[in-house]
Amino acid sequence: MRARRTLAFPSFQRAALRALAAFTMILATSVRSNYVYDDDPFQPVTQDETVAVGGVVTLTCGVKENDNSSLQWSNTAQQTLYFGEKRALRDNRIQLVKSTATELIITIGDVQLSDDGEYTCSIFTMPVRTARATVTVLGVPGKPVITGFEGAVQEGGKVTLTCTSSGGKPPAKLHWYRDHVEIQGRPDVVESNPNEPTYTVTSELTLSVSRDDNDALIACAVDHPSIANGDKRTEQPLNVLFSPRVSIHPESDLPREGEKFYLQCVGNGNPEPNAFVWRRKEGELPPLAKVDGAFLRSESLNKSDNGVYECQADNGIGMGDVAHTLLVQDPTAMSTGSGVDHAVIGGVVAVIVFIMLCLLLVLGRYLIRHKGTYLTHEAKGSDDAPDADTAIINAEGGHSGVDDKKEYFI
Repeated sequence: MRARRTLAFPSFQRAALRALAAFTMILATSVRSNYVYDDDPFQPVTQDETVAVGGVVTLTCGVKENDNSSLQWSNTAQQTLYFGEKRALRDNRIQLVKSTATELIITIGDVQLSDDGEYTCSIFTMPVRTARATVTVLGVPGKPVITGFEGAVQEGGKVTLTCTSSGGKPPAKLHWYRDHVEIQGRPDVVESNPNEPTYTVTSELTLSVSRDDNDALIACAVDHPSIANGDKRTEQPLNVLFSPRVSIHPESDLPREGEKFYLQCVGNGNPEPNAFVWRRKEGELPPLAKVDGAFLRSESLNKSDNGVYECQADNGIGMGDVAHTLLVQDPTAMSTGSGVDHAVIGGVVAVIVFIMLCLLLVLGRYLIRHKGTYLTHEAKGSDDAPDADTAIINAEGGHSGVDDKKEYFI
């Protein structure tokens, strides 16, 4: 009898073969599982959600079919929240919305940053099937704070403003505006907050200011996905100090001799000027002229007051000056308003005279025309008369061929 020969493998080879077989079985199972789950009516379906801190998030889990197995929602720590209609975790923020054989919907109110993470929906079939939903909790950034410009800055100087907003998740974006027109600041600086998953964002803006920037509104606005109704912003007006621009306003454009009169010096500056100096270019001020702060007053004008008057205004930041030429009119000089009225009346009279001349011209032509016609008819027939008597008769309206009686006087 022939002995049967057996093939023997060393122990390490046998272990390798067993591991290869196990890996092959796991791979086959995984492929078969994925293939089945693609069309598996018992596979739960969920969706990711995004919510801001303090908001409400809704978690929905559903299956196409059910074999009387219960659906379950679990939190990020794998603690059961709801098992079918039964509450499993004592947290009043979590409420049941709907529970059926194919759907389980719950809500989490007053969401906090700690609620961020993956939630699991499970159905306890054989085998157990699960699906995950990622809840992203947005940290709401705080209202921005502007620092660096608590006082005033002088014209021509520079000012650096700093805008800061904290508590955003993900980091917020900051924007600068001048009177609602966006301007560019330095790139945002992002820092993570200690022991929190939120961030603090800082941005700087440097401005070279002029007098046109006085009272301009500089705003810093926060842009973040958690802010649904527009951005959060903080506004701050600029306070720019600048020297005055000066002008002189006379009481009247036609100052008349013997009348009261004044010149007012107006200075536009920040701050408003509080010191005024009046001078006359030709020499000293008139004896009857009195300086009253921003006013130069005269109780009775005289033609000797004619000349160039200068005003200098000082507001502590700088000085401004301006000149005005005074020409005193005769007492009979008409005021500007009377001159305008007389000009209007003169224009109306001129139009009326023109219309009357046109009417007289038309009437004259009409009369001349009719007079010629009368003379023509009156002399008609006199040229062809054989004698003087006939010519007279024809001129007086007689007709040829008609015998009229004639009387002769001797």
